Amino acid sequence: MSSIKGVPAMDLLPEYFPYHDDGCDVSASCLACPLPQCKYDDPGRFHRERRAHRDQQVLEARRRDGATVLELSKRFHISLRTVHRIMARTLIDGRPAVASEWHALRKQPVIVR
Repeated sequence: MSSIKGVPAMDLLPEYFPYHDDGCDVSASCLACPLPQCKYDDPGRFHRERRAHRDQQVLEARRRDGATVLELSKRFHISLRTVHRIMARTLIDGRPAVASEWHALRKQPVIVR
């Protein structure tokens, strides 16, 4: 039941509803959130954007610092395979600057078939 006597909880006006604006990891308050759409409305979009941002940081660290796959893995707390996936997606996107560096990132000899 509601806190107002005789009024069902579904029919309460918004100002009488016990809403707690706890926010999330993006913003401390939903009403002050900078996102155009709530991350809970489309969680896939939020994760894709976050992943794309992380991938860009990995690629920038590779270009700027010349870090190896192992160093990138430790720095960004991701697996070696994830670093390789990031590099492979970059190759598919057709970025030749990174594509020319692809084989230099690997520790093993390159096998061409």
